[in-house]
Amino acid sequence: MDDTDEPAFDWMKPAAATRPAGGSATTSAATAAAAGTSAAKKDDVGGGAAVGAAAPSSASTTSQPESRADRKAAEAAVVRPGTASDEPLQTSALQIRPPQEEVERRNAEREQAAKAKPVLPRVMQVMLAVFYPVILLVLAVRAVTSPLFLWVEYNRPGFPGDGYGFSTDDRMTYGSYAVDYLSNWSGPRYLGDLVGQSGDRLFKDGEVSHMADVKTVILSTFGAGTLLILLSLVAVIYLKRRRNGGVRRGLFAGSIISLAIIIGLGTLAVLGWEQFFTDFHRIFFANGTWTFTLQDTLIRLFPGQFWMDAGMVIGGLVLLASLVTLILTWPTRRRRGLGRKAAAGSKDTGAAAAGSTPDSPAAGQTDAPAGRDGDSSGDSAPDTERTRHTV
Repeated sequence: MDDTDEPAFDWMKPAAATRPAGGSATTSAATAAAAGTSAAKKDDVGGGAAVGAAAPSSASTTSQPESRADRKAAEAAVVRPGTASDEPLQTSALQIRPPQEEVERRNAEREQAAKAKPVLPRVMQVMLAVFYPVILLVLAVRAVTSPLFLWVEYNRPGFPGDGYGFSTDDRMTYGSYAVDYLSNWSGPRYLGDLVGQSGDRLFKDGEVSHMADVKTVILSTFGAGTLLILLSLVAVIYLKRRRNGGVRRGLFAGSIISLAIIIGLGTLAVLGWEQFFTDFHRIFFANGTWTFTLQDTLIRLFPGQFWMDAGMVIGGLVLLASLVTLILTWPTRRRRGLGRKAAAGSKDTGAAAAGSTPDSPAAGQTDAPAGRDGDSSGDSAPDTERTRHTV
């Protein structure tokens, strides 16, 4: 069977015998269209559409291909409408700009977040300011409840003596027992078993009971003061690391609070000491448990003058510590850092002015290396040569 008449075997026949004069042009057009289609497939932006649009025009100018291979090449060169090459390239979602309102809202949120200050440093600063007056009061009370203060009181001129037989040594001995009992962990027998020179019990049951109540208040106060001191140290360490000037501002505010408290309490004490002393005892003790006769040991050891002196010492210590703290933490320009910023700004301004002034020595010194190494090196070279020749 002879298959040479099939179009697939046209390449075996002579070109002049098998193809008309326009056949080579048709084949060339089909080959060019196929090449254009391959280039269109490789182009992702839109070049394929242009090539595809050009291919039908080229094919339309030629005659219908005679062989099956030519027809397939021509059909492949024609870009059908609705294909992917005719569709525009989808824009990525990352390249779509949000609306202007959304952009402004996001920028405002970022600026607000940048300007917002953390809450914990402020809490630590307020905590330091509130704890500082309490700590000063506790330390002042601890200074008064000591044998040293007893010795100063009993030996100072003008302190009232005991009209029932206690000498200064007796007062110092028995008073030291009472003061030591307030800060140790002994029970009521520490005072209840004490006897005087006559062999009688030194403190009555009511006095021992009241001293036990005082001990509870004192130990609770000292314990709270110790806890506040530890928390204040934590606040100081934290503010030192996280907030520049936070410790100074906290202590400054605490000193102001301390001054306000001590001035207010001092005013009340001066206006009416008896009423102030009575109201103070009513806050911490039950009525009837803290009143005694002049012959009781507690009154003989600690008369009214003793408590007045103790109140003045406590107020004086707190006042002195508050004033010293206020002076040391006063927000001056140097402590706020404004002095350093102003000095740095003046230096920068002076340097800028010196650099912009053509007649200043600094400007001359700055321009000289630039003249040798920069664009003006050509102008300075002849001057150098003339100087050499002149010398």
